[in-house]
Amino acid sequence: MILVTGGTGLVGYHLLLQLSQEKEAIRAIYRSEKKLHHVKNLFLAANQLAAFEKIDWVQADILDVPALELAFTDVTLVYHCAALVSFNPKDEDKLYQNNIVGTANVVNISLSKNVKKLCYVSSIAALGNGTEHNLIVNEETERNNEAVRSDYSISKFGAEMEVWRGFQEGLGVVIVNPGVIFGYGFPKEGSNLFIQNIKEGQLFYTLGKLGIVPVEDVVKAMVTLMKSSISGERFILVAEDVTYKELFDSITDNLQAKKPKYEVKKWQVQIARILEFMIATLFFRKRMLTKSTINSLYNLEVHDTSKITNAIVFEFSDMKVYLKSLIEKMK
Repeated sequence: MILVTGGTGLVGYHLLLQLSQEKEAIRAIYRSEKKLHHVKNLFLAANQLAAFEKIDWVQADILDVPALELAFTDVTLVYHCAALVSFNPKDEDKLYQNNIVGTANVVNISLSKNVKKLCYVSSIAALGNGTEHNLIVNEETERNNEAVRSDYSISKFGAEMEVWRGFQEGLGVVIVNPGVIFGYGFPKEGSNLFIQNIKEGQLFYTLGKLGIVPVEDVVKAMVTLMKSSISGERFILVAEDVTYKELFDSITDNLQAKKPKYEVKKWQVQIARILEFMIATLFFRKRMLTKSTINSLYNLEVHDTSKITNAIVFEFSDMKVYLKSLIEKMK
């Protein structure tokens, strides 16, 4: 049996949709009835309600070890997609618990239940750092522990360490490091907020770069890697590295909306960060601008994806074509 954690998230939903086309039994973990209902509606809209009903849905939490152990009964393959994504400094403890402790629980139970192989969905945030003289990042690029990093980045790296520990103890593992994931079904979450913000008339942009990838590419790579004999390896999944301006322009072209027209310099954002910190402290508001998020807005790194394309038969989607199709679906 295949087990998917985080079955009601963007990657989890699309992974289950893909896996349901095959014959092996599937079990999926969910936490919220509301999110489960949302995913059920997505399966229904895709004319796959029968596939949804064949999945053994189990309500559990990766921090609840007894419930998790029951969910692992008769499981041979695990796709670990459950994670907390947050760049709010106040969520440091939650990120540690969900991403590191939760992954440790998944690894420990996988070992105790004799799971054959685990696929962990990490992030490019866990990768090493490009330098002024070499901005190309690959799976072997060293991580500079003195660099300013978000708590999310630290938690995903810590989670990877738990997966590697499992590998050393005999568990078959593969790790995927996707960039910013775009996909249908969750319009007000994650990367799709870029589209939502453009709809609402975003005015500003930076010339920093980000790696982007369709969720279908991520899922395809995960399933192919799990079916292969590959183990003990990590793979960057980035279809394209684009500047924020290029991404916004592509979205606005498809929405026929006004393009953001004001470039924001780094020093301007740094001043805004100080003001936001003062306001957030006085009025107990959520912070958005931190040193790590500002650095990401001006990051110029690019990602070498030759490892995944050489390891398996794999080709990334054209992001301009994909975004056009995605936005059409979301209208």
